[in-house]
Amino acid sequence: MARLQNQVALITGAGQGVGQGIAYALAGEGARIAVIGRTRSKLDVTVAEIQRRGGTAIAVEADIKRAEQLGGAVEQVVAAFGGIDILVNNAQEVPIAPLLALSEDALMAGWESGPLATLRLMKLCHPHLKKSGRGNIVNLCTVAAMRWDVSNYGAYAAVKEATRQLTRAAACEWARDGIRTNAILPLGDSPAMAGWTAARPEEAAAFVSTVPMQRVGECEADIGRFVATLVSDDCRYINGQSIGVDGGQAFLG
Repeated sequence: MARLQNQVALITGAGQGVGQGIAYALAGEGARIAVIGRTRSKLDVTVAEIQRRGGTAIAVEADIKRAEQLGGAVEQVVAAFGGIDILVNNAQEVPIAPLLALSEDALMAGWESGPLATLRLMKLCHPHLKKSGRGNIVNLCTVAAMRWDVSNYGAYAAVKEATRQLTRAAACEWARDGIRTNAILPLGDSPAMAGWTAARPEEAAAFVSTVPMQRVGECEADIGRFVATLVSDDCRYINGQSIGVDGGQAFLG
């Protein structure tokens, strides 16, 4: 039997990239998928592909920066599937700029779409994850915070590190409720990665050269399948961890 048979997974930002890869992988293990994002056309692509493969999925259009829309999105998922077993917080607006050029609007967008949206969704989903008895939360963070030189990436690292600390707090506070909470720090061949490579080709090439496996991970095969394992009973004693899914590039020790 598939490891996630009949479980319900709510995944933000699943219309493309890493979120989409996670959605495909979890669906492949039998989970019913709710993909959440702002662009309906992208969500529909993910849903159609899951259905083409024989899985079950719905699209829920919502701006994760809007608290009232998040509440409505969770209600839609529960109404459609009867509960929530897995929450994956993937969506994030990324503020990348030197500090002197960083606008407050960009920083606020990173904060609202990152740690604030993550906390809101964790709290909204908590009663459903608790009721499940096997609840899982996976929050996506970044190895940018592990750089020796964080020039230009300070704001991005800051909002993602806030998410990582919320992850640890939830792991400590909610394990007694039957909920495991972990963070992954992925390196995936997403549209965001492609855009960064196009904008900063020399920097991107130098970065990839530091990956021991000498390649960027595939969104479904490398990152999605790892998440499917992480939220399965095969990892039932893993809680509160930050795990690099990046071919060995970052040392978190």
